This record gives sequence, structure tokens and C-alpha cells, in this order.
Amino acid sequence: MIEQTPFHSKITLASNPEPRCPCVLVLDTSGSMGGEPIQQLNDGVQCLVDELCKDGLASKRVELSIITFGSSVNLACDFTPPTAMHPPVFDAEGPTPMGEAVVRAHAAIESRKEEYRQAGIQYYRPWIFLITDGEPTDSNSEHWSKAIQMVREGEAAKRLLFFGVAVNNANQKTLDQLCPATRPSVKLQGLHFSEMFRWLSSSLKSVSNSTPGAQLQLPSPHGWTSIDA
Repeated sequence: MIEQTPFHSKITLASNPEPRCPCVLVLDTSGSMGGEPIQQLNDGVQCLVDELCKDGLASKRVELSIITFGSSVNLACDFTPPTAMHPPVFDAEGPTPMGEAVVRAHAAIESRKEEYRQAGIQYYRPWIFLITDGEPTDSNSEHWSKAIQMVREGEAAKRLLFFGVAVNNANQKTLDQLCPATRPSVKLQGLHFSEMFRWLSSSLKSVSNSTPGAQLQLPSPHGWTSIDA
């Protein structure tokens, strides 16, 4: 996949002084996602964008970035407001370099936060939302251990929120190594990607309609998760 040219700029920040809620979608596009899963993922991302565009504040405050991991780790879309976002069509191929993708997502967030600070823009706690149907092929690498450390330290210091979603036969035990103990991975029910992204949209809308730093209750993830009794 060809990486997109970054959308954001100082001009963009200056023209919109609203506080920002940055969210990075870290999407598994490895070969095992081929067929119906990748099609449903494509449709789900578009659903997320469409839903956010319907909310006046969310369309100004939420910024989405997309990082994919398959044959390589790619920046498919840099931080962009929903109204200006045109998600690429994802193809499924290659292994699952999940650790490298999370490290890159973390670096993207840190870079964007610095741009907010330089522009005098307030921001909400950033989100990393990871979706995978497998297990990392780089679990024995420095990337994997670094990803775990970054997420744990970021969560503990309230510098980010990390969510892990397991699709099909994803190894949740391994995925939970990344997830904070208080928010383990959840299992997607079937291929209900659209329902999951509607929940993400509702959650980001709730955040963007609050005050940065305020505590709030996220919507319940009913209708798209499969929870063991």
C-alpha cells in the first residue's frame, strides 16, 4: 500500500482552535484477513468516518490516523479530521508485524501531541485502537517488548488509551500482553465490524463533547463483542 501524504499542517491547526482527540486505528491487513474479513473492515472504517461526520463537535475535534500491518507497516492515513478523510481500500497480504505497528502508532501520537503543544491546542487522551485476527510474527523482536512497555507506561501515566480487538482466531492471550490489565482485549462477535466502529464513533463523540481531562463513562460495547461467561 502506498503511504499517503500527511494531511495535517500548522495551517490546519491554526484554522481550527478546538481541542483535539487523536485516535490511531492499527489494523491487521495480513494474509489471514483475506476475503470477507478485509471487506468488512473496509466497510467498517468508512462507517466510522461517516458517523463522526454527523456530529458537529466530533467532526472538528476528532482526528483519525490509520496504520496497517501486513507485508509491511504502513501509514495509510495521517491525522485527519473525519470531514476530510477518504480511507484507502485495504488489501490483505503478508505476515503480522503487530509490535512494530504499535511502536509506530505511539510515535505518531507523540509527534502529533508536540504539534498541538506548539500550536497552543488542547487535546484529549489519545486512543490506539488495534484490530487483529492473528498473533504477532514479531513477538520475539525488540518491537514487541518495546510496544508492551510503551502501552503499559502510557496507560499508567494516563497519556493514552489502548484497546485490543480480537477477530476470528486471534490469540487473545498474546494480545493481552499488550492490553492494560484493567482493559483486556475483547472478542469481535463474528464479523460485526460496522457495529464495533459505531461503538467507537459513539465513544469518540462522547469524549469530544466533554472537557479535556474529564472522566466519563464510555458506551457499553453490547452488540459486537463476544464475552465468555
